[in-house]
Amino acid sequence: MTAPEAAALPGVDGGAEDQYRLRLYVAGQTAKSVAAIANLRRICEEHLAGRYKIEVIDLIERPQLARGDEILAIPTLVRRIPAPMRKIIGDLSDTQRVLVGLQIVAPTSAANGL
Repeated sequence: MTAPEAAALPGVDGGAEDQYRLRLYVAGQTAKSVAAIANLRRICEEHLAGRYKIEVIDLIERPQLARGDEILAIPTLVRRIPAPMRKIIGDLSDTQRVLVGLQIVAPTSAANGL
């Protein structure tokens, strides 16, 4: 990550009630970190266009930030808003798993490919 502590990825702010505040913890520019960033951006643009904000935190540069969200593995995505907080570990390549994990779609909808 080239930013000194965290990099905000673009996401257009909409109404506060529909907002998703996401924090992605990565470790440098590893293949998994780069894939997780790209996958998250794609998923957000396809399913949350205009209703999300992503903050990327590079734990190589700021390891102390892992404590606040109790990060044990990386990459880890944390949904901070809407409550309750949710976590997804991995490169976010399984779109349906991410959508269910973020509670964007119900588990039954994801199983049916909807």
